[in-house]
Amino acid sequence: MDKFQAIVLAFVQGITEFLPVSSSGHLILLPKLLGWEDQGLAFDVMVHLGTLIAVLVYFRQEVQLILRDTLASLFGGAQTEHSRIGWQIAFATIPVGLVGFFWGDWVESILRDPLYIAMMMILFAGVLWWVDQHNKQARDLGMLNRRDILVIGCAQAISLMPGISRSGMTIAAALLMGLNRDAAARFSFLMAIPVIILAGGLKVVELLQSEEAIDWSIMLLGVTVSALVAYACIHWFLGFIRRFSMLPFALYLLGLGTVILLIFR
Repeated sequence: MDKFQAIVLAFVQGITEFLPVSSSGHLILLPKLLGWEDQGLAFDVMVHLGTLIAVLVYFRQEVQLILRDTLASLFGGAQTEHSRIGWQIAFATIPVGLVGFFWGDWVESILRDPLYIAMMMILFAGVLWWVDQHNKQARDLGMLNRRDILVIGCAQAISLMPGISRSGMTIAAALLMGLNRDAAARFSFLMAIPVIILAGGLKVVELLQSEEAIDWSIMLLGVTVSALVAYACIHWFLGFIRRFSMLPFALYLLGLGTVILLIFR
């Protein structure tokens, strides 16, 4: 893999990880469309590390408060708004952790076909548009309850299927439960932290067990580009979602899925 390919793939990872358009689907499809060889496990690990760095830096103050208050509550401290969010994120991560542990290999090996990804994108486009048009947007993060967490957590587990966006699915589920767009997006981005850590940790274990040769200059380039692009994307999307609907992303997925069906049919 040359530097141009690394920059393109890292850019795509950075911009699609937190937009409701499926980063996994794009990373699978792009090399196929451009005739590139698969970028390999090591590079996937590094660009995911870049997006993790971006979300940790962007929400650094909130993450520090959540960690502090959650750990304090674990050892008898009083419950606070931030500790409640911490526990909500932890419980919402359980479904995706279970699905990833028991069926992750099956998802990655069986559901990577371009036609399948295209169909999932088209289906998810309809879900995203319908939920965005019909939610009440009346609640904020402080009003989440157990049922909300269960629904959002299960939605995140469903998003393991390539072609279905993790951020898009969790935002859609949060909107369905009545959260406003800003609260839904912020909770979705915070939920990404343990998921990326878990998924990245498993991939690191696989990487250490493999004999794949690693070009560390390419890896560092991928981390840097994906982190910078993801940081900018988070900032832009939070501003966008406060003012506009999810319709542009639904239309994008519908168009992309249709084009892929025509190419790979």
